[in-house]
Amino acid sequence: MGHPAGLRAGTRYAFARDYRKKGMIALSTYLKEYRVGDIVDIKVNGAVQKGMPYKVYHGKTGVIYNVTKSAVGIIIYKKVKHRYIEKRINVRIEHISPSRSRDDFLRRVKANREATQKAKAEGKPVLVKRLPAAPREGHTLSFENNTPQTVTPVAYETTI
Repeated sequence: MGHPAGLRAGTRYAFARDYRKKGMIALSTYLKEYRVGDIVDIKVNGAVQKGMPYKVYHGKTGVIYNVTKSAVGIIIYKKVKHRYIEKRINVRIEHISPSRSRDDFLRRVKANREATQKAKAEGKPVLVKRLPAAPREGHTLSFENNTPQTVTPVAYETTI
């Protein structure tokens, strides 16, 4: 048998709808507001064939550069051999979602600003650098008043 090489080849699971998420698309998808400069994730919705991006863009994150009535233009950097090429694609809003990739960064910026203001007010040095998690504290086990117990399985009994 030959190998099919169509536009949607190899997308059996990528474009499939999630369990219990089939059917009509939620209205919140259409009510979201997108602005130029927003960061969005491309997640293809298999129920809508119009305005569907090519399969290589599924799961990628880009920046909106154009907004129209029912679609948005997204800038994506695609790796081609040894370089990244800027690609501009037009995608309907059913196939995108706001990206959460910057949320942690923005939360950290806000926390750092508060920490620096607090440190300056108290006259202490400013420490906002992220540090790796330290290993857990060590401890010793004592067998005094804590003898090891042997666990054995209970024989299976049929009660008919």
